[in-house]
Amino acid sequence: MNQALKEKHVSKISLFYDLVFVYMISRTTEIIHHLHNGMVSPMTFGLFAIIVLIFISSWIVQTIFTNRYGKSSWSDIFFYFLDMMILLFMSNSFDSNNLKEMRVLFISAGLLSLTLASHYLITYFQVANKIDKKITITYFEFLMVRAVCLFIGGVLDNLIGFLIAVGGLLLSWIMPSLIKNYTLKHPIIFSHFLERLNLLIIIIFGETIIGTADYFRPKTLSIFSVMIFGIVAGLFLSYALQFDWLINENQKDDTGNLLIYLHYFIIFGISLLTVSLKFIHEEEANYIFAVSCLYFGILLIYFGLLLASHYNKKVYPLTVKTILMFLLTVLFGYGICLYNSSFEVITITTCLVVIINCAYLSKLALNGKKTIDI
Repeated sequence: MNQALKEKHVSKISLFYDLVFVYMISRTTEIIHHLHNGMVSPMTFGLFAIIVLIFISSWIVQTIFTNRYGKSSWSDIFFYFLDMMILLFMSNSFDSNNLKEMRVLFISAGLLSLTLASHYLITYFQVANKIDKKITITYFEFLMVRAVCLFIGGVLDNLIGFLIAVGGLLLSWIMPSLIKNYTLKHPIIFSHFLERLNLLIIIIFGETIIGTADYFRPKTLSIFSVMIFGIVAGLFLSYALQFDWLINENQKDDTGNLLIYLHYFIIFGISLLTVSLKFIHEEEANYIFAVSCLYFGILLIYFGLLLASHYNKKVYPLTVKTILMFLLTVLFGYGICLYNSSFEVITITTCLVVIINCAYLSKLALNGKKTIDI
């Protein structure tokens, strides 16, 4: 691989494509905003996870394609725009108040899988390298299986169809690990893929910021508003420290599989954080449920950061002390909030937990330096 490809930058068309996901994140997060008897049902959480999996896995397939074969050609631009229109329709193909109707979502998701498969098939005839031909045709085959499963799920519109569709989604989710032997021979451009994932996480954190806006109205503004923002800012800063400062972007012969899977933990963690920051202030919310959502979301984010330490620079190794620090502070904060479930105690405690861990991570990142460039 030549030096030019190693220094591949995120294109404007990729950034334009990401705009659809601003709307998608907003629509999907609405699913777990609605409380029933003070809680969100496990079924609703399950359906939320499936819908997020559909969208994010599609984004990853598109991004991986761009990383390896994207040239900003007219063909690439056409598929970007086509996928954007399908994604917009998909974002409006489910009702956040009634998730029993999944038929339209599955059919439109099958159509998106079909366009992604077509892009890989076209590339198969354009590449000359034997490995690239194997990678592109394998992606094409997996995406066609996923498309067929989703179409069947949409057409049958019953439990059997639902299970077939979910099976196709899970198969596509584990696909990167199944073809590791081929993708290792044409590894990703790590810095480019990392930048794309960073931008996606910023978009998702943007939805969290929007979710905290109600705390910053003239009638609701208080010191606790500042602390709520401090929770979000502290978690984002922790993410930025790990992926901007501690990580080694010069990874060689990497498939990006671990980077993909660890971001699912972070994405689901941020989603739980977004809704739980509202739940802790709602009287109708079950306090155990609200606190558990909040701390489980924080724990998922930290777990994703822990996995990301695999890519750390040698001067920033993961230690048992760091793991214990994060785990004990989260468990201690969770225990205090269960003991006293008032909004004020939950806010103060959680803000302290996040800020302490962020400060600890900052100290590790500084490592004798005076400033950190985030």
